[in-house]
Amino acid sequence: MTSTNETSMYQWPRDAGGADSAALEQWLAGHGWEVDPTVFMAGARGPAVQVRRVGAAWQDGEPGLLILPGEVVEYNGEQMRIASRPVEAVSLAP
Repeated sequence: MTSTNETSMYQWPRDAGGADSAALEQWLAGHGWEVDPTVFMAGARGPAVQVRRVGAAWQDGEPGLLILPGEVVEYNGEQMRIASRPVEAVSLAP
C-alpha cells in the first residue's frame, strides 16, 4: 500500500488470503469504500473482489469496481479505478 499526495494505491495480490482481505477492507474503509458482500468470484490466480462506496446500492447507478488478482487500485480522492500499468515491450522472434 502506498500513498502520494491525494492519490492512494493498493495492490490486490494473486492468491490473496484472509490477511490480504482484511488489509484491503481497512484501506477501502479509510476512503469510504467497502467490499461488496453480494459478489464473490474465485479464479485460477485467486479471488476477484467487487468494491463499492460505503452505503451504495446497485440502484444508486454506481456499479462499483471489480478488482482482479494482481491489479493495482488507485483512489484519487474522489473515485476508485484500476491503475494503468507501464506498457511492456514485446519482441517477436523471427
